[in-house]
Amino acid sequence: MSARPLLAADRELALLRELIQAASSGPGVEPLAAAAARIITAATDSDVCFVHVLDDTERSLTLAGATPPFDSEVGKIRLPLGQGISGWVASHREPVVILDDKESDPRYLPFQSLRGRDFTSMVSVPMETDPGGLVGVLNVHTVAQREFGDRDVELLLVIGRLIAGAMHQARLHRQLVARERAHENFVEQVIEAQELERRRLAGDIHDGISQRLVTLSYRLDAAAQAAKSIDDRSALTEQLDRARELAELTLQEARAAISGLRPPVLDDLGLSGGLASLARSIPQVDVRTDLADVRLPDHIELALYRIAQECLQNVVKHAGATEARLTFTVDTGDSGDVARLEIVDDGVGFDTLEHPLGSDEMGGYGLLSMAERAEIVGGRLNIRSRPGSGTAVTATIPVPSSASPPATP
Repeated sequence: MSARPLLAADRELALLRELIQAASSGPGVEPLAAAAARIITAATDSDVCFVHVLDDTERSLTLAGATPPFDSEVGKIRLPLGQGISGWVASHREPVVILDDKESDPRYLPFQSLRGRDFTSMVSVPMETDPGGLVGVLNVHTVAQREFGDRDVELLLVIGRLIAGAMHQARLHRQLVARERAHENFVEQVIEAQELERRRLAGDIHDGISQRLVTLSYRLDAAAQAAKSIDDRSALTEQLDRARELAELTLQEARAAISGLRPPVLDDLGLSGGLASLARSIPQVDVRTDLADVRLPDHIELALYRIAQECLQNVVKHAGATEARLTFTVDTGDSGDVARLEIVDDGVGFDTLEHPLGSDEMGGYGLLSMAERAEIVGGRLNIRSRPGSGTAVTATIPVPSSASPPATP
């Protein structure tokens, strides 16, 4: 069994130089992880290095870099926190050293494509940075048995911290680019939706309201003609009845068009009453409500109402749920009031890792639209779901200090 250190003192400086160069080469997470894996393997005279990076959900690790030929598995290996050696290291933020017989360690979780049995000894260390926290896990493996000392572990921790800082910046850059792209797409969708809505309203007014008003005019003309003849009072009554019916239908269509722009129920009943009315309008699902009687600024009430409307439509169309719970509260904290809307259903659920927010597969669910509605008014949307365990959608929006206080009886 070899007891030599991973890295000779005269090679440490060269390794750090190479890592710094790789870290400053660009903002990509995967290129940095790949370069780090190759540099560490060559510099430490080890056989393979795996760089696992915490994904954006912060609930699992994804293989982002590996020594060839395992680089073909990048992006394919995912490990929830707490599972496997790497998942344990990520959860506990502590290194793990295994000299041999990995299979006897209860934490070990083999991946056939990574050929774990081909390697005897390993070191796994967390990659952490301040203020980013945990960024990932760095693993080094050797075919021959090797004893790793404290100096080896400390060196890998230093390397991990160096890589973590660059990777944290790369992750922030990737998230920023993705958010900008999503925002651009949302702006395009909003503009397109506005144009479609304008065309729809124009069509509704032309085909419905305008045509009924023209017919109403004809009816009133006929009534006026009938009024000239004392003997034709029945015709007068009939024309006036028809005119009254047309006026009522036209009023209903006008109200429907106005409702598409802003739900009148918000003006009449407030957000609490509007949400209660929305819940009652869905007979397919038993929607229980717990609603605070609080008035908020118009733009926040409209955003929360539309989010609830979209979410309840999802419950009916996609969730296959029988029950749902709709909760609206306003919580007071040190930093001010926060409005919180939550809808929880007992439906089929879905894998949020396989289908993240804004993915093409979830486009029909309107999740990105709900998230953007929350963000436009300064809030955020959180979605928790698992297959077979239902879905919980939570919108939290800060409330300006000028908002109205809770209603009193």
